[in-house]
Amino acid sequence: MKDTAQHLRNVIAEAYPVLVLQGLSETEVAEKSDPKKWSKKEILGHLIDSVCNNQQKFVRTTAQTHFDFVGYAQNHWVTAQDYQIEDWLELLTFGKAYKLHLAHCIEKVEEPLRQIIPDLLLQSTFQNVYGA
Repeated sequence: MKDTAQHLRNVIAEAYPVLVLQGLSETEVAEKSDPKKWSKKEILGHLIDSVCNNQQKFVRTTAQTHFDFVGYAQNHWVTAQDYQIEDWLELLTFGKAYKLHLAHCIEKVEEPLRQIIPDLLLQSTFQNVYGA
């Protein structure tokens, strides 16, 4: 799990400066290409929600032997938290910090538990957390 956690840290270290240096305005990140699609802010908010949901999954693996990994209502989470009015740089900073914390949680999962955690959960976590 240490390699997995370090991989996540590496991706964050590479992606965060790029996102900050793009210098996108609040207007640009709140813009929607279609009313039914998420803005950049909402996409980032969704990724933060994904970290939140995946964090509890990894923590639960340290205390349970049976796992029911349920999904969550993604659209509701994004709408309920109204990411559109959040400050972009604050979202980026919080997202970075929370993802680093997730890497810490992943690293703490003991190796015997790694055999129990479905590979799909790990793959899903990486895809949801940072799109890699």
